[in-house]
Amino acid sequence: MTGLNPRITVEAGKMGGKPCIRGLRFTVYDLASYLASGMTEDEILKEFPYLEKEDFQAVYEFFASIPERIAVLEASR
Repeated sequence: MTGLNPRITVEAGKMGGKPCIRGLRFTVYDLASYLASGMTEDEILKEFPYLEKEDFQAVYEFFASIPERIAVLEASR
């Protein structure tokens, strides 16, 4: 299993320990929810100017790696 993209941070005291984008109080789930609602990357960047284009790729990689992370957790039981 590979590590998280460095743009994805997890801090115990921030956002309940949920994975965030670059230490911001903006979770990967927040970004995924906006995308799932039909917003485009450009619309999201206009709405949240502190986000960067590269953040989207980090979030896509994060969700793409979920099956791999689950397999590792199950194997460690």
